[in-house]
Amino acid sequence: MQKQISNLDKLTLSNDFLFKHVMLRKRICKHILEELLHTEIADITYLEAEQTIDVYPDSHGIRLDVRIADTANTHYNLEMQVKNPVNRATGKFLLPKRTRYYQAMLDTDMLQKGQDYDELSPTYIIFFCLFDFFEDSQRIYTFKRRCLENMEIELADEAAIMFLNTLGTKGDVSPDIQSLFDYINNNTVTSNFTREVADTIVEIKNDKKVRDAYMTYEMRMKDLRDEAHAEGKAEGLAEGKAEEKTATAKRLLSMGLSVEDIAKATSLSVEQVEAIKAE
Repeated sequence: MQKQISNLDKLTLSNDFLFKHVMLRKRICKHILEELLHTEIADITYLEAEQTIDVYPDSHGIRLDVRIADTANTHYNLEMQVKNPVNRATGKFLLPKRTRYYQAMLDTDMLQKGQDYDELSPTYIIFFCLFDFFEDSQRIYTFKRRCLENMEIELADEAAIMFLNTLGTKGDVSPDIQSLFDYINNNTVTSNFTREVADTIVEIKNDKKVRDAYMTYEMRMKDLRDEAHAEGKAEGLAEGKAEEKTATAKRLLSMGLSVEDIAKATSLSVEQVEAIKAE
């Protein structure tokens, strides 16, 4: 029990769990959106915090940290991204196609609720990144679809993706957004706004319901890590056995044994042995 409480006390705004709970404070979240988009928002509604959308039974579900709609029916998804995820097998970064998938799932979820295509709500997918993914030092990278032949022509699909680079030095942001970036990076209070954020975090950490929720969250994350470790170990063992069978088949082939006999000896199929022979 004490270990879980100690872990919660050490969390900063860059942690997914704490970020979600801070963004659930309407005044803070609404102010951030207004400062980012340079517009006034009458009110916001939380559609579902930490919502998992599984559009189809066999689809890859996505966990949305905070999903919001405003009074103009614009939808927002806010995410905290501490690390730059990469596919170890291919070496490709995952964030760009992850945003593409998020957008597709958000749109499909809205259509399932009975909307026609022209009724799809404007959307903003907003990532707070503690790294500069595009390495251009911009504080904000905003993406909308434009015609490559004439960049003045924008495809008015009303979908935008914003990467907030907390380490950025280029481009203008409001003083409150810059102070928020500084607070995320260094946990330092430099404005009245970040003082409010810091005080809110203290309040959240002292909330018994939040502490209990964090213990549940930690146990769930541990279970997921254990499952991933077990799956990885099983996959490693399976790969090892497959490699061992392949090596045995190659040795037997070099000894002149028939494909059929090697298949029986290694439990490989005839087709697999023939493929190894053809290499």
